[in-house]
Amino acid sequence: MSEPVSTYYHSPVGILKISGTDEFISEVSFHDKTQMQRGRKKNLPPLIITCLEQLIQYFNGERKIFELPLNQPGTKFQQDVWGNLLTIPYGKTISYLDLAKMMGDIKATRAVANANGKNNIAIIVPCHRVIGSNRELVGYAGGLWRKKWLLELEGKYTYGIQTLF
Repeated sequence: MSEPVSTYYHSPVGILKISGTDEFISEVSFHDKTQMQRGRKKNLPPLIITCLEQLIQYFNGERKIFELPLNQPGTKFQQDVWGNLLTIPYGKTISYLDLAKMMGDIKATRAVANANGKNNIAIIVPCHRVIGSNRELVGYAGGLWRKKWLLELEGKYTYGIQTLF
């Protein structure tokens, strides 16, 4: 297995760091210019290029489902939460309580929210689609403005132009 390689993409929601190998994507995270490393990698693995292409398609409203092998370290519980996030349809939202119910334990809402927050593959593992039980935007490591932006993008391509929040 090869060492992870990273590149940066200037997306509509800011700079995204994309990391992975020939076998899987391990990170898509938000960064600011002060965190960005200088220089571009000339020999990116084809999978990183495919990931960039799919993200561009997503931002253009042309892709609703990502088709990429993913791998991020985490506990079995975290892996299960992240797996359930992948089942949330494009343009839809669920609450943290709904996610806890999917996990089989309504008392696990806080643990589910914590695992959701530890997701290192933003957008592709759609933790932005989880909102508060009161339908409010809560908790997003990339900032609530990004969560709102992503949900509105998906809403626009699912339901037409509208404001969700």
